[in-house]
Amino acid sequence: MTTTTAGIVFLAVLIIALAVVHVPLGDYMYRVYSTEKHSRVERAIYRLIGADPKAEQTWGTYARSVLAFSAVSILFLFTLQLVQGKLPLHLNDPDTPMTPALAWNTAVSFVTNTNWQAYSGESTHSHLVQMAGLAVQNFVSAAVGMAVAIALVRGFARRHTGDLGNFWVDLVRGSLRILLPVCVVAAIALIVGGAVQNFHNYDQVVDTLAGAKQTIPGGPVASQEAIKDLGTNGGGFYNVNSAHPFENPATWTNWIEIFLLLVIAFSLPRTFGRMVGSAKQGYAIVAVQATIALISWSATMWFQLQAHGTVPTAVGAAMEGVEQRFGVANSAVFAASTTLTSTGSVDSFHDSYTSLGGLVLLLNMQLGEVAPGGVGAGLYGILILAIITVFVAGLMVGRTPEYLGKKITPREIKLAASYFLVTPLLVLTGTAAAMAMPGQRAGMLNTGPHGLSEVLYAFTSASNNNGSAFAGLSVNTTWYDTALGLAMVFGRFLPIIFVLALAGSLARQGKAPDSVGTLPTHRPQFVGMVAGVTLILVALTFLPMLALGPLAEGIH
Repeated sequence: MTTTTAGIVFLAVLIIALAVVHVPLGDYMYRVYSTEKHSRVERAIYRLIGADPKAEQTWGTYARSVLAFSAVSILFLFTLQLVQGKLPLHLNDPDTPMTPALAWNTAVSFVTNTNWQAYSGESTHSHLVQMAGLAVQNFVSAAVGMAVAIALVRGFARRHTGDLGNFWVDLVRGSLRILLPVCVVAAIALIVGGAVQNFHNYDQVVDTLAGAKQTIPGGPVASQEAIKDLGTNGGGFYNVNSAHPFENPATWTNWIEIFLLLVIAFSLPRTFGRMVGSAKQGYAIVAVQATIALISWSATMWFQLQAHGTVPTAVGAAMEGVEQRFGVANSAVFAASTTLTSTGSVDSFHDSYTSLGGLVLLLNMQLGEVAPGGVGAGLYGILILAIITVFVAGLMVGRTPEYLGKKITPREIKLAASYFLVTPLLVLTGTAAAMAMPGQRAGMLNTGPHGLSEVLYAFTSASNNNGSAFAGLSVNTTWYDTALGLAMVFGRFLPIIFVLALAGSLARQGKAPDSVGTLPTHRPQFVGMVAGVTLILVALTFLPMLALGPLAEGIH
């Protein structure tokens, strides 16, 4: 079997598996967020945090709860990192000192579901920080994204009310009923495959083939790996992330990790369809996501297998930066999937991709990570684009646009437009600032278009809460730690505020009756329109910068 054929089979099996679980997992998540029953564990948690599970929240209260919870999480994780040397399970001599700037960057990174890492995990953080700090945030930051998405869906589904549910109930249920059970099964599978799960610090091997001493770091890896992917987090226990055999031992575990990072985001449209009372609407949304994803998977694999670009090649494909266990095709599927979502984990190094392959990865994030996007964030992102699409369609026929029985008034379109403009503003401003400062340009290991691509990728990744890196850029400096940290904060919470405000506005409306001018939003025509609007908006926003970076490198 050729490399290309093996890659196509790998991708085809992945698509089939995602299609098989779409309905059952989507229906299960619908029941999780719709039931009024609470388990004893959940009721105990509500009493502990002082939350009333029966109390509904307006969009403002819901947003304040999200922000308050996230602020406390950042403060806790920031402090935990700075005092880790005085706590159990700490490293004897960490290679990277934990400075306040790095602690801030890392705390913000994990709380915002970005998981950008300016350090080597195995030589910087203690096992306690990895478990009680980073892994916990992997769960709750993912649950926050799902909670916000569900709140927006309730805005479409409800009539004449200002209530969107209860953030604390949505947070707890998402963590305990969805993320935790799947992660237990996934962690066991990874351990069976060879992933490490222990409390070892460093094991010394003195009888290597070369007769030298080798240091092998251990730790609770498999348990963190499972939620790293399922929650579209991406922060690796080891510096090389999922390219490390202790995190990702074999080809079949590589497939499992890709499946995990896609499965919830591709199933949430089913939940959306059930909640708004029309399964067809859910199928339309997932069709948009699948169309864009299939284009991205195919393009990335094609560019890497053909090796068109500036990267040295071997055996007919771009092998530089690729782990031999996985090969080019499977690594390309991983790279496209991790940038299509907000995961950010890697099993190959994107800085070594061909210029056009790297361009696709940048575009995946600049699309807003909506195909399928991060858990929760992808769903509310694609719904925002659907609103913009019906607005554009309404302008074409001269009628007030409607979506799911809700009129898209100037207030709704202003909130949707504000949501869309946040990340381009952060990406382009941050990249321009870094390129304008000689001290920050000095952090680039490459010059010319590729150096620009490294900086552009960093701010694109941070602002879109992805977390993957092009590498080749020294970012563990006070300026980059601060600037990228701010990009993560604003890139996460400003869109959430706009989404919740939009949800509140929609929930207060009644149901607008269908008319001859109503655009059917469950047909292939609408699927194509949403995909087209998504691509056009990104092209208009980022094409000049992409022309100076990966495109210029590709034609050099």
